[in-house]
Amino acid sequence: MSLVRRADVVEVVGVGLELAAAGWGCRRIAGRLGRPVTTVRGWLRCFSWRAVRAAAVFTSLLVALADDPASVLPAPAGTAVRDAVSAAWGFAFAARARLGKLKVPTWLLVSAACHGRLLAPGWPSV
Repeated sequence: MSLVRRADVVEVVGVGLELAAAGWGCRRIAGRLGRPVTTVRGWLRCFSWRAVRAAAVFTSLLVALADDPASVLPAPAGTAVRDAVSAAWGFAFAARARLGKLKVPTWLLVSAACHGRLLAPGWPSV
């Protein structure tokens, strides 16, 4: 599944965001994923601009899905991008726990939750 206005599938973009959250730079991520540096830089810029709001959206979805939200809420990760990635992973964990044997990959769940607009202008709405 692709993201709106992106040629790469969400799983590839998601791995790039995870690596950025782990402290990797855009050149290193681009080399690892076999994508142009300018493409990866674009993903990271778009995501960093909306990271605080994205973290809030995915945290609220996590809370709505989790049986015991306090037990699965991620701790602050230190940066907005890390917090957003952590919240997205937490949301996916809660969705899989709620739906039982759901075997949908994390970034596909994230894309479905935001209707493919993770890096699109205007998401999440203010």
